[in-house]
Amino acid sequence: MTRIDSRPHVLLLGGTSEASALARLLAARPDIPAMVSLAGRTINPIEPPIAYRIGGFGGVEGLCAFLDEHAVTALVDATHPFAERMSANAVEAARRMGVPLLALRRPAWQAADGDRWSEVADAEAAVQALGAAPRRVFLTTGRLELPAFLAAPQHFYLVRSVDPPEQLPPRAKLILARGPFAETDEIGLMREEAVDIVVTKNSGGSATYGKIAAARRLSLPVILLRRPETAEVETVATAQEALAWIERQGWPAAPGGHASHLRGE
Repeated sequence: MTRIDSRPHVLLLGGTSEASALARLLAARPDIPAMVSLAGRTINPIEPPIAYRIGGFGGVEGLCAFLDEHAVTALVDATHPFAERMSANAVEAARRMGVPLLALRRPAWQAADGDRWSEVADAEAAVQALGAAPRRVFLTTGRLELPAFLAAPQHFYLVRSVDPPEQLPPRAKLILARGPFAETDEIGLMREEAVDIVVTKNSGGSATYGKIAAARRLSLPVILLRRPETAEVETVATAQEALAWIERQGWPAAPGGHASHLRGE
């Protein structure tokens, strides 16, 4: 296979604030050729400051071909903690190709005094946990999980999403917004909408923690989707730690390129 660029590359699987932070650090290091891959699920993603592509790879085989074609010698998985399939594909492709793999993962939220959490495995379990009696639900699981809640139309759903979902439950109000969200604003929103329960993912990080802190302050119960189990790989929590790991891979000094993009695949 003819390689697009014979220099060693970092491939960053992005889509999170941690990935964006690492991309900014790499933009200041032109001696480390790097590219960000975005899944394309967000309609208007923030453009990375380094080379990027948008779209899937076509499973493990497609990712293996991409690693070879771009001479990738370090792979950083900074996808969302719930991007289970992509993370699994990264593990398998890295194993097949002999490419070092690092997971850049924000730590999961931990319950604090006053939290009223019920942890469940998935959206379907969250629907069951809501019960039969009508409730006013602040729902921030993301638009891909919304179809599960169509099975419980008795509830009112305050749905917050970055992009418009294809379908909403019959009794719903949609808020299109991108974090971060402050605790005080979340308290005001929950009071205004008379929310009596929160359903969300244990995404971790500070950008959306405001709703967790607000629920605690208001003594509201939270149904929390548990993170999926992933393969054990070397993991760091910050972009700075990820950059240090990349540097330890032994990059030769090389002139940097300008941010470009490849769409498709």
